[in-house]
Amino acid sequence: MKLTYEGIRDAAAWERADVKLPGHDIGAMLAETEKAPVWVHFGAGNIFRGFIAGLAQRLLDAGEMKAGIVAAETFDGEVIEKIYKPFDSMALAVSLNGDGTMGAAVQASIARGLYVGKDGDWEILKGIFRNPSLQMVSFTITEKGYALKDIKGDITPAARADMDKGPARPGHAMGAVAALLYERYLCGGAPVAMVSMDNCSRNGEKLRAGVTEMAESWERANLVPEGFVKWLEDESRVSFPWSMIDKITPRPSQAVADMLEKRGVEDMAAVTTAKHTYIAPFVNAEAPQYLVIEDRFPGGRPPLEKAGVYMTDRETVNRTERMKVTTCLNPLHTALAVFGCLMGYEKICDEMKDELLVSLVRRIGYVEGLPVVTDPGILDPRAFIDEVVGERLPNPFMPDTPQRIATDTSQKIPVRFGETIKSYMADPKLDTSSLTAIPLAIAGWLRYALGVDDEGREMALSPDPMLDMLRGAMAEVKFMDPDSARGEKVRALMGNSLLFGVSLEEAGLADKVLNDLARMLEGPGAVRRTLKEVLA
Repeated sequence: MKLTYEGIRDAAAWERADVKLPGHDIGAMLAETEKAPVWVHFGAGNIFRGFIAGLAQRLLDAGEMKAGIVAAETFDGEVIEKIYKPFDSMALAVSLNGDGTMGAAVQASIARGLYVGKDGDWEILKGIFRNPSLQMVSFTITEKGYALKDIKGDITPAARADMDKGPARPGHAMGAVAALLYERYLCGGAPVAMVSMDNCSRNGEKLRAGVTEMAESWERANLVPEGFVKWLEDESRVSFPWSMIDKITPRPSQAVADMLEKRGVEDMAAVTTAKHTYIAPFVNAEAPQYLVIEDRFPGGRPPLEKAGVYMTDRETVNRTERMKVTTCLNPLHTALAVFGCLMGYEKICDEMKDELLVSLVRRIGYVEGLPVVTDPGILDPRAFIDEVVGERLPNPFMPDTPQRIATDTSQKIPVRFGETIKSYMADPKLDTSSLTAIPLAIAGWLRYALGVDDEGREMALSPDPMLDMLRGAMAEVKFMDPDSARGEKVRALMGNSLLFGVSLEEAGLADKVLNDLARMLEGPGAVRRTLKEVLA
């Protein structure tokens, strides 16, 4: 039982292994994609294979789509060579249910995987973008993929190289996308929608800004003709819809690989690439999933709503994103991440057995978040938190780790906590002094940045672009020295609205954060003790 076109011919064997096979004609899908491609996706990783490709499969199985998706990888070519090509671009999608059952399905909606950095693949992509049949280009390249500037505001070397060279052979993701759209422009400029599905606010705006800035630099340098940027900015020709995506897709679990092998599925081992991508032929993920997309597709689109996607207007997308990111999921995740690392947890689900941590996230969500939550109208915020706290986070079969979630926390704090604080400051009926769990979570992050766990042991920190700056400002803060939390440098951090999304001094929360931090420095067990005292 191999995950290849030949290997899935024995349908009875896969049925005995309780793995669902595709319900469409794969050969017909491949032929149609070659002739008239409709959908290209940038970012060939797990969220794409485990979620987006599954949407396409539902439409293919139902006869609502004929062509599959062409996956384009912008970062790591080994993903295509080691995970796409040996398995005919298929993926084994595994749903990890809270009751211990495991649903598995072969995704065969990806027609092919291509690497932007490979010459032959690049030529194929250019041909696809010249084809007027292309309606939709989607993205899961992470928020970093859209950035042309570093945290200091300077153009990165990779982006600068593309700006100087022009569209001939870009290396940056935004340069590649701009160059491919230039190919489309030169061939008549048929309309197309560029749909960011990355988990960040105003994602369509970020994509549009990155592509447009690259194109503008080329036009200023006379590397492309006048008119290209104007075409890019014409929403009736090239649209950049906003979206909200939600599905927890952890790194591949060895336990899942073992389970699949036990069922008879071969070659399920994960690989680690030279660029440190950890990826497997299967994708394990939770079952709940949400995708809300602004319905602006100037050249038409697949009937995504028939696969469970909410197609709506920009305001509703924005409100749904804000609901999730500032109240109903992301703040809870971040709080669990920093305290989970401090308290020695290795799985998010195990944290949800800890009454103190459950009390923390319930207070952040229900007590402090819901009074200022944004109601999108299409999803009920309280019901969303109910599912997160009651089903999603406690799922014992989800191998997600606080260490993974703690990555890039500095980029998350301003939105996940700062926006709620701002809402309290703006509402005359509310008082920031009533906030306790959110200041505690911020103090927990500062305590985490010391790299010392609650037992006083050295602790590895997850990657974060502002970690060096933060640790420099906290250089005088010491474990077992509570008074060190009240030094001048740490106090100065409290007014940093870039770090927290708002000045904690102006919000009246600086003393509360620093007092919580000081208590967590008292010695071994002080983090747990502080949680207990503050949440009592």
